[in-house]
Amino acid sequence: MPTPDFILELRERIGHMPLWLIGVTGYVRRDDGLVLLEQRTDNGKWTLVTGINEPGEEPADTVAREAKEETGVDVIVTDLVSVKSDRRMITYANGDQTQYMDHLFLCEVAPGGNGEPVVGDDESMRVGWFALDDLPEPLSDSTRERIAYVQRYLRHRAEGSARAQFAFDGVIEHL
Repeated sequence: MPTPDFILELRERIGHMPLWLIGVTGYVRRDDGLVLLEQRTDNGKWTLVTGINEPGEEPADTVAREAKEETGVDVIVTDLVSVKSDRRMITYANGDQTQYMDHLFLCEVAPGGNGEPVVGDDESMRVGWFALDDLPEPLSDSTRERIAYVQRYLRHRAEGSARAQFAFDGVIEHL
């Protein structure tokens, strides 16, 4: 999907100045533990499903929409894993500067929905299911970090605490 219209309209007014956006990430897993990844066309790196929250759109709806658009997989959101702001400023090739607050969700294939990934738009070169001990390279640093968050969350959930993680003073914490 190309840059959302609301961002293009904002960019007409603010140019390349820093823009704060709400991002979503979907850690989509199957019952057998495989995780859904896509290889991005812009940098060639493998990532979890990601996207930008449209104005008025619920973050969980955004991650389900992005999963469908980018991979063809129908998902349901089951858990909020973390909410974390990216402290680094991203400067895109065209000079636009952006920072994101990311909502990381645990997702499953929707019952009765499509679970076979296909490249759904021009943002991805390849998509597929991967075992955690056999992830494709190059894997983005943010994806490595988010997979670690999910693994920590799942350990805590197994111990009886399904609270989302957050950062305080730059350190990820478990509520």
